[in-house]
Amino acid sequence: MLAAVAAMFAALLLSAPAASATTATSDASPSATSPDSGADYPDRISGVIKNEGTPLEGVKITANGNGYEGEAVTGANGSWSIGVPQQGAYEVELDESTLPEGVALAEGQQNPRTVTFANTTNITTLFLLGEGIVLQEESFGSLLLERAVAGLSFGLLLALSAVGLSLIFGTTGLTNFAHGEMVTLGAILAFAFASLGMPLWVALPLAILGGAAFGYVQDAGIWKPLRRRGTGLVPMMIVSIGLAVAVRYTVLFFFGGGTQQLPGSQSPILELGPVSIPRNTLVSLIVSLAVILVVALLLLRTRIGKATRAVADNPALAAASGIDVDRVIRLVWVIGGALAAMGGILWAYYRPGVSFNMGQQILLLIFAGVTLGGLGTVFGALVGSVLVGLFVEISTLWLEADLKYVGALVIMILVLLVRPQGLLGRRERIG
Repeated sequence: MLAAVAAMFAALLLSAPAASATTATSDASPSATSPDSGADYPDRISGVIKNEGTPLEGVKITANGNGYEGEAVTGANGSWSIGVPQQGAYEVELDESTLPEGVALAEGQQNPRTVTFANTTNITTLFLLGEGIVLQEESFGSLLLERAVAGLSFGLLLALSAVGLSLIFGTTGLTNFAHGEMVTLGAILAFAFASLGMPLWVALPLAILGGAAFGYVQDAGIWKPLRRRGTGLVPMMIVSIGLAVAVRYTVLFFFGGGTQQLPGSQSPILELGPVSIPRNTLVSLIVSLAVILVVALLLLRTRIGKATRAVADNPALAAASGIDVDRVIRLVWVIGGALAAMGGILWAYYRPGVSFNMGQQILLLIFAGVTLGGLGTVFGALVGSVLVGLFVEISTLWLEADLKYVGALVIMILVLLVRPQGLLGRRERIG
């Protein structure tokens, strides 16, 4: 069975790169660009040039940075796109001499301007044109509110994966470093199923079922045999590190090192009162919250939920009470795999993009949420993840985007110095 499931996943991964050519691209892709626009590069800087709603053709845009220089010319629809060989900071400049006569940049426009990639493969930058247009700066309060909403969405997204990781730790004591690859697998499978022509309402549930199957296969093929042999937690943790590396580079071999987009990854911006939020971010927030509430109700109100909490509390006593501990642990792995896969899909829409190491990028943040809330406590994982997500996004008001993850980990360390058991964990005496 293990070989059959592995063969199925390999076949899906093999199909993914071939289907990437049919993946929908951004509406901002140019209809005409210069030869130096970097068409072969996956990371792109793009935009649209319009004057009073009319697209402008033939306007030249250049991008410089990291030893690279690229340029593009707007097409008939006013759009332009420049591919860059690596992520980082680039200086983007509009050649004002290529603007039509009588057309100029709006007052206050930065030209050239610096743009920086931050967990995305596409940056959109707009140059506003026309006389009488004055840029209005957002107030600090509105920016803070927008970052808080984004942070809540990101935190709940992390919580989906963190709850699964916390359940696994609570019932088995295992610190699973392969959990990031379970997150990646959800997004990879969603992309593979979508590439086969399946509609999203079919592809996404199948990807979540694939994540659940991966959790089942892991426990049946690796962790249960190790538990039966009495393998210690440290050797099992090392096995999880090896499994993470093996899965990550297997995905790299079949899927490739580029970043692909799921259908619908480019979403419109919604105006909800004073808050501007991408539609995908809002959907991610609602879905994550709904799923977490369902998991909480299952743990609190159902027999299997109570059995799971009993096993997490004291496995030996739970077994003596007639609870099938192995069955509960198997179910926890299945639920953890499904939640991680769902978190990976939402992370692919939040970034946006699917890549072979996307789970590894947020693994430390997932651990931070679990540790901050309290190891082995599901509700602690939820609270810790939300706090981490809020700090990560709000910190961008003062920190560079590349440093926002560092700040979250520093906060976790400071909290654990004061309260080692985490916010909702129980203090235990050892010895």
